[in-house]
Amino acid sequence: MIDTDMQNKKIHQGRNIKRFREMLGIKQEALAFELGDDWNQKKVSLLEQKEMVESDILAQVAKILKVPAEAIENFDEEQAVNIISNTFNDQSNGYNYYPTFTFNPLDKMVELYERMLEQQREMIEKLEKLIERK
Repeated sequence: MIDTDMQNKKIHQGRNIKRFREMLGIKQEALAFELGDDWNQKKVSLLEQKEMVESDILAQVAKILKVPAEAIENFDEEQAVNIISNTFNDQSNGYNYYPTFTFNPLDKMVELYERMLEQQREMIEKLEKLIERK
């Protein structure tokens, strides 16, 4: 059961952008480059400090990070940890919970790693084109 404090807790969208960006190994400078000419590292840093992010910017960032905008809007790390903890560690009801995966977690890790490598390749290509222009 989720207590009322968790239901009333606000999601910090800027922090979620930072979490997803870091999980994907993308630097603030690279995100700024993708967002356009009027963006820089400092502006991305300020964006990541905002509790609420404008929906058009949120959609743009989500597209760049290749995650659903809803993931950034709704992700609550504390709630996720509590749900996982309660699901897998609560033995009080007499049941022993062991996760049963309908997929191979290793395959998912490899898939994520390949996606990260592809994004890195794309970023290198864009940086090379930028250098060629100069």
